[in-house]
Amino acid sequence: MRTIHVEPLTIESFLPFGFYANLIDPQAEKIGDTPIEFYRDMVQLDLGRAGAASFSVCRVEPRHYVIDVSEFHTATGEAILPLDNDVLVHVGPATPINGAPPLDKFRVFRVPQGTLVVLRPGVWHHAPIALGDKPANVLIVLPERTYANDCTVVKLDADEQLVVTL
Repeated sequence: MRTIHVEPLTIESFLPFGFYANLIDPQAEKIGDTPIEFYRDMVQLDLGRAGAASFSVCRVEPRHYVIDVSEFHTATGEAILPLDNDVLVHVGPATPINGAPPLDKFRVFRVPQGTLVVLRPGVWHHAPIALGDKPANVLIVLPERTYANDCTVVKLDADEQLVVTL
């Protein structure tokens, strides 16, 4: 096993993989003033040719900080929003469809609860890892049934797995 260190989430460091916005403490253009402020068009999600978005929850229980599986979606991006706990999200650059996960280019980011992360199509990732000793409920936005018709999953051999250090 190799180790990979968690990085802080910044616009510059995450740009190769997608976008993000803090939805609880927005720092963006707004319309209106207190008591009603509308923070518009903060992040966009490329759903490819899908006609509708599907909203799902991924509940992740505390577990070892190890990356042992990764996946990608060819035709769509994915939105990830931790609702009630900070999480760790691993990402890797897109590869050819038959390509192996580029483990030497994987990165791990700490995503604070309430921060929406949007992955570009083809970016390697998998379910977030909950930080600490409580579970995290994570909103996932994808086209309906992406998990069944556009999801390439690769389980990593023991010697390829990455141990995440904080």
